[in-house]
Amino acid sequence: MTDILFQSLLLSLVLLGIHAYFGMQIVERGIIFTDIAIAQASAVGLALSLFLYEKPSYTIALVFALFSSLLIALSQRKKDYAEAFIGLLYALGFSSVVLILSKSPHGTEDFMNLIATDILFVPKEEVIKTAFIYSVLGFLLYFRSRFLKGLLKELSFFVLFALTVTSSVKLVGVLIVFSMLVSPALVTKLLGKGLVFAWVYGAVINTVGILLSFKFDFPTGFSLVFLHSLLGILVFLFKVFI
Repeated sequence: MTDILFQSLLLSLVLLGIHAYFGMQIVERGIIFTDIAIAQASAVGLALSLFLYEKPSYTIALVFALFSSLLIALSQRKKDYAEAFIGLLYALGFSSVVLILSKSPHGTEDFMNLIATDILFVPKEEVIKTAFIYSVLGFLLYFRSRFLKGLLKELSFFVLFALTVTSSVKLVGVLIVFSMLVSPALVTKLLGKGLVFAWVYGAVINTVGILLSFKFDFPTGFSLVFLHSLLGILVFLFKVFI
């Protein structure tokens, strides 16, 4: 059981490493729906592949995520209305998943897994593979920030974001991706801190959430979503009233 706890904690930290960075970027840009919209688009691809082939397809999920990210990148030409457009993309994706899985014999179970998976049981091989993928994406993010400019730099951000989110949704579900992206970034911005603080803060919340879920026999994925969301809301309200 100790190995399972350590493995789930390692996975949560791997996810946090790159998602906290993207979260800081998303919060700064003021396009909060971007992450959950792209994650939901990826979930549509996974739902479609489950319906058609009875197994998840990373390729189909990535195609949907990339198409969504392209639409979001183009929406920045109408920034005043971009957030409304992105919100509608999320609603379209969510409803599409429900409609597709309503025709699947395991629709309810598949739907719950796409929303938030119990990360205690993600195979170790997947954790290692994800860590490698995110390391490569991290290098590409560094290359993008140093050498790319203009439209190419903007498009590359959303492409790399789509690649990251697709890998994450396949492993842990839409809501975990969203909470790890937004909550550490929001708290960090509210407190006037930087990326390192987001990593440390997120790591503490992940550790506490996993231990509490194990102690009280709660679903681990939803425990992390609950804790990240609750503390993000509390810090926000604290800053509102002081």
